[in-house]
Amino acid sequence: MESRMRQEPAQTARAADADIATTVAVIGAGLSGLIAARELRRQGIDVVILEAADRLGGRAFSETTPLGSRVDLGGQWIGHDHHRVTALAAELGVQKFTMHSEGLPTAIDGRRRLPLWSPSMLAFGAILVGVEALSHLGGPTRWNAVTLADALRRVPGRTPRRLLEVAALISWTADPDRYTILAMTKMIRQQGGLRTILATTGGAQEALLAEGVGALVDGLAAELGDRVRAGHRVTSITQSNGEITVDTVAGRVRAAKVIITVPPPTRRRISFVPPLSARRDALAHNTYMGSVYKAIAVYNTPFWRNRCSGEFLVLDAPGRAVFDTSPPEGPGHLCILVAGPEARALDRLDPAERRAALLGALTDYVGSEVLEPVSWHEKAWHQDEFVGGGYLALPEPGTTEGFLPVDATPVGDIHWAGTETAEHHAGYFEGAIESGNRAAAEVAAALARRT
Repeated sequence: MESRMRQEPAQTARAADADIATTVAVIGAGLSGLIAARELRRQGIDVVILEAADRLGGRAFSETTPLGSRVDLGGQWIGHDHHRVTALAAELGVQKFTMHSEGLPTAIDGRRRLPLWSPSMLAFGAILVGVEALSHLGGPTRWNAVTLADALRRVPGRTPRRLLEVAALISWTADPDRYTILAMTKMIRQQGGLRTILATTGGAQEALLAEGVGALVDGLAAELGDRVRAGHRVTSITQSNGEITVDTVAGRVRAAKVIITVPPPTRRRISFVPPLSARRDALAHNTYMGSVYKAIAVYNTPFWRNRCSGEFLVLDAPGRAVFDTSPPEGPGHLCILVAGPEARALDRLDPAERRAALLGALTDYVGSEVLEPVSWHEKAWHQDEFVGGGYLALPEPGTTEGFLPVDATPVGDIHWAGTETAEHHAGYFEGAIESGNRAAAEVAAALARRT
């Protein structure tokens, strides 16, 4: 498959292994890092971005299909109130469109379709209403010792229990036995409620970008030019005598300020001199990245629209959600998400086996042609060496450091960004942009005070 993610910075990086002096070093070339660097450079502040991977984008990753359309194998959705990412797309000339949706997804259990009025679906809906209410009330500390798996075992009936399990896996990508009820309710409240999290129209999955989120990455990287250095994994950060030394596998960078934008768990690979505080260190060690696998099947047309909506919640293992993410002019895109331990189970299969396993349950509803896509695009984010998983960092049971938004208080001349630090829409690209802007403003103000 052809990938059109920007590669020029990677080529530049390999040719520039000598020591680099700059004013600000930004670690991580995801949206938050690219935004922070751009804002600083627009204010006349010299900046260098250090990216560990050979590609840019972090949790954004787009590919071009054989039919010429673009698919997002990382984050892709724009919520109804995600104004920052909408503005960035408009600025860069990237087309935003409303995702095709005809209401609630079709729930499939084996070869059985679950009607909305079935006892299982009604019980599922009632429990969701109760969870939403609990999230607004807040929860006692003891809920941080009760896992989602514990709570699911108390739900009567296999089908309602499985509906809740699959919905939770897709929403948070956490292992049920590694995610507490307190963490879940705080996440629901921080992300605007269950309706926002689960909904398409009027919710967090309302719109997409025809050229893919990768087009935003490309546009930002083009403005920054050779200030983006891919293949520069950071190994250590030393603060001494008012200067920061950043050691990477490709050379050393000296800066007055550093902005770290990578997810908290990936910071474990970086040594800090002097060491970070116990609480700051705990943020890296008491969080983990969720497990998520994403695939997109591409067809000449969205042929299923003559029969059904193209949105499904499939209870058979692996539990999965299916969305019609086709662009307005075509071709047809069916997006599939699998999360948690069931995503990792797919690692044992080869691509053809995964494709057959994930598309097979849809034949009764959309036709056998669903088994023969023009192309198949997939990515297991928990296998990504540099990101480590998705959608975002999650707190270990019994800990609190990973509750959103995570602490972004500067440590000397080290500042923090990344979607987990956002006050609003943490976990989304909207939050990544907010955090990049906030960190850039902090650094610019601090530098101004020195002059």
